[in-house]
Amino acid sequence: MNVRLFHISDNPGIKRFDPQSALHRSARQEGLMVWAIDYEHLPNYLLPRDCPRVTFFVKPESSPGDIKRLMGGTSARRVVAIESIWLPEVQKQCLYRYEFNPAGFTLVDEVAGYWISRQPVIPLAMIKINNILSALLEHDIELRIMSSLWKLREEVIKSTLGFSIIRMNKAQLPPEGLAAYHPLP
Repeated sequence: MNVRLFHISDNPGIKRFDPQSALHRSARQEGLMVWAIDYEHLPNYLLPRDCPRVTFFVKPESSPGDIKRLMGGTSARRVVAIESIWLPEVQKQCLYRYEFNPAGFTLVDEVAGYWISRQPVIPLAMIKINNILSALLEHDIELRIMSSLWKLREEVIKSTLGFSIIRMNKAQLPPEGLAAYHPLP
């Protein structure tokens, strides 16, 4: 298998990842598992765990209108958007990138880059990420820092782009109220 798999954590020195239940029903997986993310989707996770984010990218079937409207002329392959209130946390926190042997993992969501193993996993390596912004910008992404993610979230969900929307339950409430946004997080 020619794929690199990772797990991002705020915990240093994890020696063994034991399978656990999915934390959210949106995972659409039952039972115990170890989650991993592939290299292409790694920038979606190079943020503090609870930091809300909207990430998106062009798929082969994405419409030219959606590309123009949401990618905004960027030359980057992917956009990662966060709330401005989270910028101080991004600047002060550090993360740990664990790399896994892909043997024993199964791809469960190609658009999001999610892989799972039903067995315990011993990491091959751990790297401390002291500067999250630098680590993010090592990838071909555009980082958008916005006062609110809610309108962007709606536009991305309705679009033909590939996307991953993470931790919106930790986002600031939209001025219009949550009832204005569907499906709710």
